[in-house]
Amino acid sequence: MDLLSQPLEGLQSRVAGLVAECASTRALQRANERELGAQLAALAALQRVVEALLVDATGEVVRRSETAVRDERMTSHLGCRNVTELLEETTRVSTATAGRWQRAAKAVRPQVSDLTGELLASDFPSVRAAMVDGVIGVDGILAITGPLQETAPRVSAEARHAAADVVVAEARGEGPDGAPPACAAVLTIHAQTWSVALDQDGSEPRERAAVRKRSFVLGTATPHGVPARGVLLPEVAAQLQTIFDAQLAPAVQFDDPFALDENGEPLPLPAVDDRTRAQKQHDALAAALGVAASSGQLPTIGGHAPTLVVSVAESDLASGAGYAHADSCAQPLSGAVARHIACGGVIQRIVTRSNGRIVAIGTEERVFNRHQRRAIALRDGGCVIPGCATPAGWCEIHHVTEHARGGPTHTDNGVLLCWYHHRFLERIGWQIRMNAGTPEVKAPPWHGTDRRWRPVTTSPMRLTQLVRRT
Repeated sequence: MDLLSQPLEGLQSRVAGLVAECASTRALQRANERELGAQLAALAALQRVVEALLVDATGEVVRRSETAVRDERMTSHLGCRNVTELLEETTRVSTATAGRWQRAAKAVRPQVSDLTGELLASDFPSVRAAMVDGVIGVDGILAITGPLQETAPRVSAEARHAAADVVVAEARGEGPDGAPPACAAVLTIHAQTWSVALDQDGSEPRERAAVRKRSFVLGTATPHGVPARGVLLPEVAAQLQTIFDAQLAPAVQFDDPFALDENGEPLPLPAVDDRTRAQKQHDALAAALGVAASSGQLPTIGGHAPTLVVSVAESDLASGAGYAHADSCAQPLSGAVARHIACGGVIQRIVTRSNGRIVAIGTEERVFNRHQRRAIALRDGGCVIPGCATPAGWCEIHHVTEHARGGPTHTDNGVLLCWYHHRFLERIGWQIRMNAGTPEVKAPPWHGTDRRWRPVTTSPMRLTQLVRRT
């Protein structure tokens, strides 16, 4: 006997009518902010109630598909390989969502007695009660049960239930501190805190599991880049996050429209940085890899420090056309990338004939030794693009007059640029020149109408000297 189809069809019809009416009357757009917030909360409450039915329905599908005889499984009867495929086909959700429903159902579905067939308590009774009451949805269920389930079997079921009861009280807004109902992110923090408190001996097994699962893999190169995937150890991820934070922390600046430089000219505004955070983190990682490769502390390859070898025809490099090629990368690189790499690396000229025979090998031309780098860092302080706060230690040295075009490897021809501004200098429009051994920049057209060359530095010593002269 079908007890749900007709009520669900009626509910679906009413909700569809409400959606159509809302769209035609623009009810959401016409609501004030207080009304819109209340409407959003009501819609979320409705979603949690629906998710409760979805979780229970998923749990029943899982129960009917757990039999050892394949032909007796519900998934086999409906022509699916497993529960995930059945959920994808019937509900049109993604694989990830189907997996989350199954994990939630496993945590809160009632057990069934093998002898009598009666329903028994679920693994987390209080969490199930909160789900049925519409207090938490799938996110809340997983936030509470996930960390606590990881402690089994080292922590007793009774202790896990007691911890879940406390966290559920936070979800209901009935916690000891009287805080309002907690969101899923806060529930995760509470559950993880209880997990650590209960599982004092669990850090070692947790660490062993993390060590086994650690990985970092570079995928196949595509015209759009090289995908990367992996699982970092917590301390490695923390170190990487520290590098990101150091590179991406916004510099606090107070723009003074009346500020003047040493020549009495108005100072330019900071450069506009339209990169996304993900792009900034990529560029911070690129800078960190460059610093590591040039540190001299990495293992050698063939007796030399790890070196990215890029080859390009001299005619292509001069014209800017054609492609360059890097070892260990299947995709060709542009001439701009080759010039960027050559600007801060080592250049060796190899002359070949049309048949490929090598007829001359030049010596390696090292660009900017450590003594020159220190001197340039003392003069520039950091990246010379106004508004960029990247310190000298994270910067590369840019040939103002390109090395390939005869620019000398001299402090009068080198300036500090962060990886991002060095890599995309031509695209973002900032111009750099040297004037009596000091760098000057000209802002791009989008930056303002004042297209003057201005000296730049963030060196504390030079800035102090400028103040003393005023």
